[in-house]
Amino acid sequence: MSTLVCRRTGRRYSSDEPIWCSAGGGLLDLEFTPQFDRARIAQRPPTMWRYREALPIRHDEAIVTFGEGYTPLLPADLGGRTIWLKLEYLFPTGSYKDRGASVLTSKARELGVVRVVEDSSGNAGAAVAAYCARAGVACDIYVPASTSAAKLAQIRATGATLYAVEGPRTATAHAALTAARSCYYASHVWNPYFFHGTKTFAYEVVEQMGWRPPDAVVIPTGNGTLLCGAYLGFCELRAAGFIDRLPRLVAVQAERCAPLHAAWRGGAAPAPSAVAEDTLAEGIAIAEPLRAEQCVAAVRETGGEFVTVTEAEIVAAWRQMLRMGLCIEPTSATAVAALAHCELSGNVVVPLTGHGLKAADKLAAFQ
Repeated sequence: MSTLVCRRTGRRYSSDEPIWCSAGGGLLDLEFTPQFDRARIAQRPPTMWRYREALPIRHDEAIVTFGEGYTPLLPADLGGRTIWLKLEYLFPTGSYKDRGASVLTSKARELGVVRVVEDSSGNAGAAVAAYCARAGVACDIYVPASTSAAKLAQIRATGATLYAVEGPRTATAHAALTAARSCYYASHVWNPYFFHGTKTFAYEVVEQMGWRPPDAVVIPTGNGTLLCGAYLGFCELRAAGFIDRLPRLVAVQAERCAPLHAAWRGGAAPAPSAVAEDTLAEGIAIAEPLRAEQCVAAVRETGGEFVTVTEAEIVAAWRQMLRMGLCIEPTSATAVAALAHCELSGNVVVPLTGHGLKAADKLAAFQ
């Protein structure tokens, strides 16, 4: 059984209710105890749904999947040492957001939801739109008007209704919140089921490393969708006795938009608002991350750190990955760029979170 819990008041709600926030407008977490059976997991196909009993969907017939997950973990020589690259851009829609979209859309279908709304800088919107198309659920996606043309085309192609909002990323979020007053909000930030999809990243890393945790994971971070999901997944594995420690979580932000880094350095729990300047790393240019407190806590509790990278460093890391044959988008390159700022030892994992064709316009102009 699972229960939705308001982070602010502790009030509890049934997970059978199609809600995405508390009665007072607070963020919700999902209380859920996963089950792991290594023998059964090993016998199943290599997808994220091999961890079926650890995912909060009651009925198999509700599951919406393209066979996503279990992305390769590739050793690479970076800076004279071996780094493990998790190829998260090899998902059906080209980003790790498919993990969250699969679980969230499955839950929406289980709840009988017929229409959802989502806002995104591109990748989450593309993922939710695709999984809703597979599920037969109507979908409205709100994005900043400045979103990469390739991402906009991808969303439109699914048949989703696309709303391009002028102004900063916060304007897009506010527009979606208004629409969500009369619709189920399939938000990758507000909706806790999304994080129960992204947590499978941690499951896969541990399994691929012989059921041992890495020493550190370096993660591009805007809203914290992968950071919080990975933290949740590693914590669940530790609670179940499969690992005895958590890896250090290193969260990476673009120097031009780094409110979480500022909060971490200043000792504040909530992040201050920031002005999002133009950055190649559009996927993490979030000026007001709603789950800032969770992001900062996850980094602190694992002995990690926040790191910022410049535009020049992003370009250099992006070029390095492309020259290695890894076609990623610039946002993914931030984690590679951050390695030069960190003193990390042992097994270090870097997720390459989005496909380069998501930024086809930037890629075409890249020399």
